[in-house]
Amino acid sequence: MSAYTSAVQQRSLTQRISEVHERLVKARQELAIVEEQLVVFAEAADEARIRALVSETPLADQEWQEARRHEEAMARSRDAARARVSELERAQDELLHKLVV
Repeated sequence: MSAYTSAVQQRSLTQRISEVHERLVKARQELAIVEEQLVVFAEAADEARIRALVSETPLADQEWQEARRHEEAMARSRDAARARVSELERAQDELLHKLVV
């Protein structure tokens, strides 16, 4: 392999690492936001559950079920965001390994 080819590959690899790193930073920020939102949804669902237990009305039970569905949807979003972060971390590690080797 010529020095030129090696330098071009090195530059390309460095650029890919930079791009993955930027995506990883954004994914981590999104994960932090989703985790904060999940806390709010979980608290709202818990409050709705308590209201449903105390009032024992169909409306309160319906509100609790809806709040619980929102919490579950946010938990799925959190899990997806965590998976994206993990995937990007693995990709970054692989690229860094190629850069070192």
